Amino acid sequence: MKQAAFGVVDPHTQLPEELRRPALEPEPEVMAPVVLVPADVQGTELVVDKVVESPKPKVADTPSSKVPKWESVARDQVREAIKRYVKPLQDLKARDANEGDTRLVVTDILCEGLDYDKFKDLTTEYMVKQDFADYGVRIDKQLVAFIEVKRISQKLNERHLRQVQMYAVNEGIEWMILTNGSVWQAYHLTGGLPVIVNMAFEIDLLGPASLEEKTELMFLLHREALKRRRIDESWKHRAATEPQALLDLILSDTMLDQMRKEVKRRSGITTTAEALSEVIRSEIVDPKLLAKFYKA
Repeated sequence: MKQAAFGVVDPHTQLPEELRRPALEPEPEVMAPVVLVPADVQGTELVVDKVVESPKPKVADTPSSKVPKWESVARDQVREAIKRYVKPLQDLKARDANEGDTRLVVTDILCEGLDYDKFKDLTTEYMVKQDFADYGVRIDKQLVAFIEVKRISQKLNERHLRQVQMYAVNEGIEWMILTNGSVWQAYHLTGGLPVIVNMAFEIDLLGPASLEEKTELMFLLHREALKRRRIDESWKHRAATEPQALLDLILSDTMLDQMRKEVKRRSGITTTAEALSEVIRSEIVDPKLLAKFYKA
């Protein structure tokens, strides 16, 4: 009122420009967190040191591999033996070595690479009814396999298989191995009338397969693997998925009935299991394959 009496109207308009604007409050300064750590032992004074981060919680260690130690050791032994004997096998092949020389290298592979004791586990010239198998293989004094060796340049064939098969049938042995030092074939024999023979695997140590592929298969013949019947798992898988087994599965009543229903669902056409079987046999499967599997 007194200002109005002196002719001052709207007194705020009379203020200098810098006083019209409200003063800006300064933003609070953000201080980095610090940790007080004890000074050197020379005094008790506390000093400001660099920021010390809290230790991160430890991450649980990755579970160790489930591969048993014996298996790792056996695989390493097989792998090293394959690398070591490639050159001697190549030399044998280059000079077309005879069966006796081939057998010397095979013995070294069996002992150094597959861990058989030549005195306890291997019996050379094993007699079977007036005939002799090249090797009888014993594990814990139990005969488990026969090995037949041919010269390195000789291609393994059915005649060689029949020879070792005769030994196995007469002695009631499941496993038969044919080798010429380079190529190794393992067969399983199932007794009965007739006996059934399935190849578990074949590998050529001088062939194009990788070292790991060769190691994986030769490992199955390692003493410890054979003792633990690891080779049986490989054989069962191969037997279940071989062409004849799959063809039997496709032509089974159960599978044909399922196919008949699927044809009806997809096309609306009604057919019979017999008609489907005829189409599969005559137009899909190679007749030579059928003749081989179903000679009767």
